[in-house]
Amino acid sequence: MQLPLADDLAHALRLHAGSAVEDGVADRFLAFLASDPNVFERSHAPGHFAASAWLVSPDGERVLLTRHRKLQRWLQLGGHADGDRDLVRVALREAEEESGLRDLAIDPAIFDLDCHPIPARGIEPAHLHYDVRYVVRATGSEAFVVSDESLELAWRPIHAMAQDPQTDESLRRMAQRWLARKGRPLSR
Repeated sequence: MQLPLADDLAHALRLHAGSAVEDGVADRFLAFLASDPNVFERSHAPGHFAASAWLVSPDGERVLLTRHRKLQRWLQLGGHADGDRDLVRVALREAEEESGLRDLAIDPAIFDLDCHPIPARGIEPAHLHYDVRYVVRATGSEAFVVSDESLELAWRPIHAMAQDPQTDESLRRMAQRWLARKGRPLSR
């Protein structure tokens, strides 16, 4: 019997909780998942799930970042679930849409979790993004295409990001996590 996707996510969060260094973060995500059936919808006022891609180059030395048009910051690629309960699929779709890259492989194990506030903008109130992040590896061309959601894209050296105190804390954490696990194959 196939598990409903929310159960798949709950299982993945429990696995991540057992292996991650974040203290209680996965438990917070599990509580949010159980709090309301609409947590995958952008219209859920307190917040909603999003999925991101830590999109690494074929050699694993660089990550593709976007200078986000709305937030005016360098971030990993990703976006809203918009009702899709399969966050692995959401992360891969967002990586493809925002980069124009096609030959991508995704590790279905959770790589990182980050709950962060999104400021009010226009008629949209402030809310939280429960961002579930996955490793996506480019396996072909690295020639990206900038989408309408980005001001620019750039491949950045992961090693430098891990050591740079000016790098966003969340990106620095993922860079350090990637370097600690580098070389391990994608989960199957």
